[in-house]
Amino acid sequence: MIAGVGAGGLALAISACGGSTETPAATAPDAGGQSSAAQPGASQSGGALAKTADIPVGGGTIFKDQKIVVTQPTAGEFKAFSAICTHKGCPVASVADGAIVCPCHGSKFDIADGSVTNGPADKPLAAQQIKVEGDQITLA
Repeated sequence: MIAGVGAGGLALAISACGGSTETPAATAPDAGGQSSAAQPGASQSGGALAKTADIPVGGGTIFKDQKIVVTQPTAGEFKAFSAICTHKGCPVASVADGAIVCPCHGSKFDIADGSVTNGPADKPLAAQQIKVEGDQITLA
């Protein structure tokens, strides 16, 4: 009942309910309950990500903490993109059938160049810099 909270409490209650109706963590169970408010490209440089063998050919791996997805479109070719969808800022959740997939609204991005292959997103995922030395992939 709102009558007992007073004007200040009502304003607080209303402001707490404001904002987007999107709930990325609820639609992406593996998002760890984290907000998707981080900026793409905010990864620290020089951090080790994975071994080349950890990234499947024709697929990719999402690194949630770094908000980056690393793909291997063809054998020995490694690419990296922001793991934040350009549509509503949801974290992407999987890489399947040559596409990086956002679970929120079904946007898909090409693993070779991050371009949109299925909307509603209309902008590609931002390319990220990585270094591949030997069998190690690190943030550039």
